[in-house]
Amino acid sequence: MSALIEFQKVSKVYKMGDSTVVAANEISMQINRGEFVAIVGSSGSGKSTCMNIIGCLDVPTSGTYLLDGRDVGRMNKNELAEIRNEMLGFIFQQYNLLPKLNILENVEVPLMYRGVPRGKRRELAKEALEKVGLGDKLRHKPSQLSGGQQQRVSIARALAGDPAVILADEPTGALDSRTGREVLGMLQDLHDQGRTVVLITHDNSIAVEAERIIRLEDGCVVYDGPSDAPEAVVTAVRRGKSGGAES
Repeated sequence: MSALIEFQKVSKVYKMGDSTVVAANEISMQINRGEFVAIVGSSGSGKSTCMNIIGCLDVPTSGTYLLDGRDVGRMNKNELAEIRNEMLGFIFQQYNLLPKLNILENVEVPLMYRGVPRGKRRELAKEALEKVGLGDKLRHKPSQLSGGQQQRVSIARALAGDPAVILADEPTGALDSRTGREVLGMLQDLHDQGRTVVLITHDNSIAVEAERIIRLEDGCVVYDGPSDAPEAVVTAVRRGKSGGAES
């Protein structure tokens, strides 16, 4: 099976004045179509760098990133935007909804960038909102919804374009534990439907909801395997890490 997401010795180096920071150090990994994978690490581990590269928001300094067999590192900004809109659906911690638009219009935004005709994108947006239980609130503004409902809108927005990959960045970070579990349940449902889900988190209790964990430390992969194996969380437990700011 060819990988949907493949890193081949991917490194990312940032210049910080006279010094350099190695955010990713020759990371190699593969994620196949239909997997539910959590990329886990504390602050400074490199997980945000990986997320940005997977999401075509950044490109490697060296090494190769293949998305569905295409070399992302060789793409220009327009090509990156095109493959991002075509292949990826994003779910963010802070929802990233536009406050002046109602939730139906918010879900339509990425479809508009893809050039989907107005009538069709309205149909797709409505269908996506109905799937997440918000079909009766289409005209509501984000401010009229709870945090959990706003995150459901962002899930609908990610789903509307039927992307190959759902990329969820700390999707429960701004939610209470009960609502967070509901959102995780929705991600699990998406995976059960055959979608590829990549979850970025610092939290072991969230990561174990995935079927596979890729753990990062200091820009390197230190574990890649089943989420129910003792080694999946032992590093964080031994060092007493309970999370922190996004790297």
